[in-house]
Amino acid sequence: MSLRPVPAPSVPEATVRVARAAFRKGCLAMRIRDELGPLFEDEQFASAFPRRGGPAWSPGQLAMLSVLQFAEGLTDRQAADAVRGRIDVKYALGLELEDPGFDFSVLSEFRDRLIAHGLEELVLDRLLERVGELELVRAGGRQRTDSTHVLAAVRKLNRMEFVGETLRAALETLAVAAPGWL
Repeated sequence: MSLRPVPAPSVPEATVRVARAAFRKGCLAMRIRDELGPLFEDEQFASAFPRRGGPAWSPGQLAMLSVLQFAEGLTDRQAADAVRGRIDVKYALGLELEDPGFDFSVLSEFRDRLIAHGLEELVLDRLLERVGELELVRAGGRQRTDSTHVLAAVRKLNRMEFVGETLRAALETLAVAAPGWL
């Protein structure tokens, strides 16, 4: 996958209209987009992607989705499903209502790329920088600012997803080999 950086998209008019109608008082994903704006630009992740190959999904949008995924405690499958089916997530990512989303494996591949290229702290650092600019957190406060616990949670999520996929593959193989046993 190659990266063709594009500026963070603004929220399409139709998505804004439908999201505001569905969530009159707003929701977490919409508040994040409204208050923090587009946090991540594709160029920030350019070193993790080759110059040649098929186009990658926007790393800026994947980083934003990773923040939402962590905030809501979603698995990769649930996060990918949210991109396809939730208006608030489409709003947060600046997607058209008809956007088909992506396969859930894109998220773990994205995290692997971040780790392989030493960019794993970029997401947390940018998020902390932005909320600091808005004075939502301050030095010496009760919030935790190191990324150790976040990285541990991401690794745990990857492992749980791997175990689930392994179990699914084993059951499918067993269903073919011994259908009567199931």
